[in-house]
Amino acid sequence: MVAKDIMTKDVLTVSPTTTVRELAVLLTKNNISGVPVRDKNGKVVGMATQADIVGKKGKQVKAIMSKKIISVREETPVEEVAGLLTTHRIKRVPVMRGDKLLGIVSRADIVGAIAMGKHVALHTPIYDL
Repeated sequence: MVAKDIMTKDVLTVSPTTTVRELAVLLTKNNISGVPVRDKNGKVVGMATQADIVGKKGKQVKAIMSKKIISVREETPVEEVAGLLTTHRIKRVPVMRGDKLLGIVSRADIVGAIAMGKHVALHTPIYDL
């Protein structure tokens, strides 16, 4: 199983100039914990999360977003995605084809795949996700 098999395809995103309040409303309203940040050309330039809202100061997303982007390709094995999430202690990764955002895989997507009985050969215990 690979990233494209379990990714969320309709990805909500924000811009660097989105206010932190608007980000908080978006996350709360959609019951999600983070979103990719895209510039005016659609390029992913960061990730903005609940942790950023709580732990950083700023009025706009560009002041609080994480600029280091850990992403995967659509053909990345789910086991490798799980390893990245665990190693980097993150909850989601964008799925990219070059600079194009195709989707996002979160820990919840991996857990959901396991719950549905899909075979995911994780090399780390589930509780480490």
